Order: sequence, then structure tokens, then C-alpha cells
Amino acid sequence: MRALINRLTHYEQLSKEEAYQLLVAISRGEFNPSSIAVLMAVFMMRHISIDELEGFRNALQSLCKKVDLDIDNTIDLCGTGGDGKDTFNISTLASFVVASCGIPVTKHGNYGVSSVSGSSNVLEQLGVKFTDEIDVLKQSIHEAGICFLHAPLFHPAMKNVAPIRKDLGLKTFFNMLGPMINPAFPKYQMAGVFDLELMRMYGYLFQKGDVDYTILHSFSGHDEISLTSDCKFLSSEKEGIITPMDFDVNYVSDAEIFGGKTLEEAAKIFDQIISGKGTEAQNHVVCANAAVAISMVKKISLKEAFDLALENLLVGKAKNSLNKLVVISQKIEMQA
Repeated sequence: MRALINRLTHYEQLSKEEAYQLLVAISRGEFNPSSIAVLMAVFMMRHISIDELEGFRNALQSLCKKVDLDIDNTIDLCGTGGDGKDTFNISTLASFVVASCGIPVTKHGNYGVSSVSGSSNVLEQLGVKFTDEIDVLKQSIHEAGICFLHAPLFHPAMKNVAPIRKDLGLKTFFNMLGPMINPAFPKYQMAGVFDLELMRMYGYLFQKGDVDYTILHSFSGHDEISLTSDCKFLSSEKEGIITPMDFDVNYVSDAEIFGGKTLEEAAKIFDQIISGKGTEAQNHVVCANAAVAISMVKKISLKEAFDLALENLLVGKAKNSLNKLVVISQKIEMQA
């Protein structure tokens, strides 16, 4: 590791194969925590290359516990995080809205590292029990329209990295990998990224696969549609700009989409919104993101998808999906 770190600090780049083998070695516990922390720090100080990102991704995909749900048209809505914006759990809420519209969702998520509440934190707070049991995941997606894939259960290779990331509490190159390593390998992927350079790399890597994708980055710096600014998108078919006018809504302020200072506050905000009691700004941001996913799968306009999403959110269909997921996961735990 010392020789490798020395190369990296002299601005050398790893080949795709070297990056692959590095992640495999980390997963085998061949390096101590201090060395791994230094490695992360080096990549925080310089841009990661496409070959390095692809090698890291390929390693985690090959090492993960793969999930076969016997469903072809699933979608994941997942952001890199690391944007430092402290919003509520927008993509997770949007996932339940999308599920309520009849689109099966395989939501990949983890505990927050650089934020108060990641998707795993808030769902655990609301009663969801995590599992890697395939029969439970199938029941969840068939009855609730969504299953939740808690990353540590499916990526054992990350067990040597998780405590170090938690201690650092900062955005690392592992943030960049999250939306690309869903163990269910969904057909559709809506990925939010924290900068335009990463959007370019995501586009290159997604083009090499068979996933139907849309990548999002708001000019305000958010890794999703924030409605605080216009949003750049890059998809399998085209690229362009999404504005609030595409949904016939207004811009919002950062304060209106703040996610709270504690996990308890984050869970309360989440519950209020999914229960149809969110503010107009909160509802619009959730449904704007859901609309992109719905539009991808159903091949309808963003406005039509937004209207469908908002209706399902306000009448309680998204909340119903969450309730079913909680019940299914808790029943399994009681049987264990």
C-alpha cells in the first residue's frame, strides 16, 4: 500500500485493473485502517479518473451478494450524497411515490456518512427492518411495490471501510460508487451526482452497460432536482435542462427543503411528507424527482408524471407502500 499511495501522491493514476485489485485487497482485509484512511484522503485531494472509478465499481459489483427478484423492469433512485446541502431524504421519499405508481423499486441505500440521515437511518427510524433474505425482498416488492437493499448486507467487501468512513464523516470516492453498485442490477437507474464532472463519468460508464439511465445535478450543487435552481440531466437518449416550469411549479429556497439537525427531526419530516402533510415546497421537490423516474419507465411527459406522483402522494398511496414494507419486514423479524 505504501508504494501505491506514493504513486498516487505524485499524481499518477491507477489502471482499471489496478483499481479493481486494490478494492479486492481492501475487501480481504489486507490493509490496516490507517492505510485505507490515507488512501481515501488522497482521492479527496485529486480527481478520480474514469479508469479508477470503473475498476472500483467493477470490483464491488463482482464481490456483492447479487439479488434476483424475477422482475425485469425495476428502478433505483439513488444519489451519491456528499453535496453538503442537508436536505431531507428526497430520493427515498420519491422512491415510495414511484412505487405507488405501479413501478417496482429496488432502492439501494446506506447509513449517512456526511449527512445527518441517510436512507437507511430514516427507514430504520420509521420501523423498517433490513434483510438480505430473497423471499422477503420478493414479498416486499410484490406487495409494497418496493424493497430496500441495505448496502452493508449486500456488499461484504465494504465491512473494512465502513467504520473508517464513519470516523472521517466526509465525502470520499465511495460516495461516487453507491448509485452504480445496486445488487439487483435494475433495468432503470435515476442517479444524482454532486458535480458535473462526475455526471460526465457516470454517463460514460452507464453507456457501456444496458441500463436505461438518467443522471441529475442541480446547478445549486444538489445531487437531485432541488427546485432551488435549474437542473442538468443526462439520459440514455438526450441531455438538457430541467426547470421548475417543466412541472408548472415555482422555485423553492434551501430553507424550505432543510432536512433537520437530528435523525429524529429527519424521520419526523419524512413521516409528515409521506403522510401527505408536507409543505407545498416539500411535496413539489419529492414529486419532481419521482416524475423523472416515472417518465423514464412509463414514457410520459414530465408534467404528466409529476401530476400522477403528486396525486398518489397526497391521497396516501406512497404512505401505504411504506406501511406495507414496515409490516413485512417486522413480521419476518418476529418469525426469526
